Amino acid sequence: MKLLSWNVNGLRACLTKGFLDSMADHNPDVICLQETKMKPEQAEFDLAGYHRYWNSADKAGYSGTAIFTKEEPISVTYDFGDDIHRHEGRIITAEYADFYLVCCYTPNSKDQLARLDYRMEWEDALRAYLLELDAVKPVVYCGDLNVAHTEIDLKNPKSNRKNPGFSDEERGKLTELLAAGFADTFRRINGNIEGAYSWWSYRFNARKNNAGWRIDYFLVSERLMERVTDAGILPDVFGSDHCPVTVTLN
Repeated sequence: MKLLSWNVNGLRACLTKGFLDSMADHNPDVICLQETKMKPEQAEFDLAGYHRYWNSADKAGYSGTAIFTKEEPISVTYDFGDDIHRHEGRIITAEYADFYLVCCYTPNSKDQLARLDYRMEWEDALRAYLLELDAVKPVVYCGDLNVAHTEIDLKNPKSNRKNPGFSDEERGKLTELLAAGFADTFRRINGNIEGAYSWWSYRFNARKNNAGWRIDYFLVSERLMERVTDAGILPDVFGSDHCPVTVTLN
């Protein structure tokens, strides 16, 4: 089973930049999208063979997630936890026979870490939610998690220290999640390779120069790791400032 996750930075725009061709080329069984920035009725497109599930933000043109899946899930739920977490379309959970799939678009901490307090509240609540699911069956947790975990996960770690996405607080929360029983599939499969990024600024020819960040992930419950046969990043797929990431389960 091949799963693909991609922050498309506006699906309507991405559809004009080869989205459907890229999905046909890679033919994933499940497509998880973040930052769709739309409601499902705002764009018609042909993606035959997939069941579609959308979670749009209350605010138009903002945030949003979607799951397109060939296999119909047992159940699908939207958002989680307290009401404060339920208005930006950031979480979809699909239940399959032997695991839960959670597609996530993690809140950005904003410039000067203006939203860091909420980000910390989100991280703690989300970790508790994932552990509740994990107590029932294993979890595949994917999406734009808006954090580069270690220094090898971004091109310029020293100059970005304490910036949003590379603050000690955000990195620490990902460390806590991994310590709670989750595995970073890309690092487990590929080791400490450098220069593997999933997001690049639109400025300064960052993508051309591969001055990027790895902030898009597939994490899995530790007991599911034995089923992971591949975990990759697809930097040659364009259409967004992010590229897709993948995982394959046997």
